[in-house]
Amino acid sequence: MIITEILARNRRMYGDEVALIERVPEKNLRREITWLQFDEEANKVANFLIDMGVKKGDKVVHLMMNCLEWLPTYFGILRTGAWAVPLNFRFSADDINYCTEISEAKIMIFGPEFVDRIKQVKDKLDKFIEKYIFVGNDGETPCPDFAEDYYKLLEKYPADDPKIPLEITDDAALYFTSGTTGQPKPILLTHRNLESACIVENRHHLQTHEDNFILIPPLYHTGAKMHWFGNFIVGAKAVILKGVSPKWIIEAVSEEQGTIVWLLVPWAQDILVAIENGEINLKDYKLDQWRLMHIGAQPVPPALIKNWLKVFPHHQYDTNYGLSEATGPGCVHLGIGNIHKVGAIGIPGFDWEYKIVDLEGNPVKKGEPGELVVKGPGVMKCYYKNPEATKNALRDGWLYTGDMARVDEDGFIYLVDRKKDIIIVGGENIFPVEIEDFLAEHPDIQDAAVIGIPDERLGEIPIAIIKLKPGRDLSEEDVLKYCEKLPRYKRPRKVYFDDVPRNPTGKIEKPKLRKKYAGIESSFKL
Repeated sequence: MIITEILARNRRMYGDEVALIERVPEKNLRREITWLQFDEEANKVANFLIDMGVKKGDKVVHLMMNCLEWLPTYFGILRTGAWAVPLNFRFSADDINYCTEISEAKIMIFGPEFVDRIKQVKDKLDKFIEKYIFVGNDGETPCPDFAEDYYKLLEKYPADDPKIPLEITDDAALYFTSGTTGQPKPILLTHRNLESACIVENRHHLQTHEDNFILIPPLYHTGAKMHWFGNFIVGAKAVILKGVSPKWIIEAVSEEQGTIVWLLVPWAQDILVAIENGEINLKDYKLDQWRLMHIGAQPVPPALIKNWLKVFPHHQYDTNYGLSEATGPGCVHLGIGNIHKVGAIGIPGFDWEYKIVDLEGNPVKKGEPGELVVKGPGVMKCYYKNPEATKNALRDGWLYTGDMARVDEDGFIYLVDRKKDIIIVGGENIFPVEIEDFLAEHPDIQDAAVIGIPDERLGEIPIAIIKLKPGRDLSEEDVLKYCEKLPRYKRPRKVYFDDVPRNPTGKIEKPKLRKKYAGIESSFKL
């Protein structure tokens, strides 16, 4: 079923029930809408877009921070038959212009946080954008003179379904990669891709109408939205939490009676640290109904989950592996019944299959590392306007992920590392994630990243960037001593104490670290 039809069905079945709640702890604000209001707002958005000339196959840029209007706007775009083009809220003005130019979008819907960035490149954007629509949900920023006010448009247009014919094979959305390995690439997804994400997520996490999903990561990314799809398909509510802090997350779970929370690695780490330091007293909150904590978007240190289950022993847990090219999470997942395999990314998701292959695309022997390739209903249609990249990524229906993995004797897949992150030390391949997981087991270390820097003799050597837990003290010598448990060639040669930069989906931003540290001269030897 096309997801816009799922929304209409939810309205018919659960119209008076709460669909979405927005919490802004910093301002002590809370808003909510019912399924009826959600559906009507989506229809109004569709109707004013159609009146502005939007037709099936057109593109609409969607540039907003998480808010109560985000999802109704997204569904409104889809109802016109146009492509939704959600953009990363961290994109610079030039990135916004680049993505708009690639997509050839004719409408831009944007929030108050982006006014200045849009003004910087508006003369370039005007070559494509015919109408700007401003969603001033902060109540403070006035509508720019070049834009139309979203809320005035909602008042003006009807809430009737425009009934634009849609097929499950129609193109639906253009998502841009995060750009951590280069310029963002546009990923074209179909309505079939979006439907499959609903089904896969619900099969994996068994959401019922009674569940309540605490939604924290950015909605522009496939991860957060496609996890919410598991609730959406059964008409279950969700809480959009604006702002991230351990206390705000725990308060939202307690006060809204949340049952499912998807966390990123640093957020889970921060929650455990806050509990350990006494900043959060779990006895002050009602958390018995919280049944599932799951993590995705980046490698998960096994030590983190072991520590989590000591604090929350009744929790179900799942690791979700995915990528935007596979319509978000779920092509591989650990599974809530496989807690004994923490450390693996898991087994093929519902309706998915996989292979581990060598550089020529041939399957490797079990246990050997190779590139993970996947096949299933969520595989993207293509990299839009990039046939060469599409040819490299899609081969005979298989998606080449660029991630290195291996399979154990029980058929569980372990992520080894990104192809581009492998460090070659004197001819030996080092997978940074293995060292990062090892460092994460140290009781004083909160986060860690390992990168390679140039070395005249060995080609590259590994260095570690470490973030300590608050109030903890370690020296470089302490860390190097701890790493003596590793094989000699895997040991970091240098340690730096610094923040570990992560993007909005939790992935370590290793290009930033390489830029900062790659020029360091090294005389460290094996």
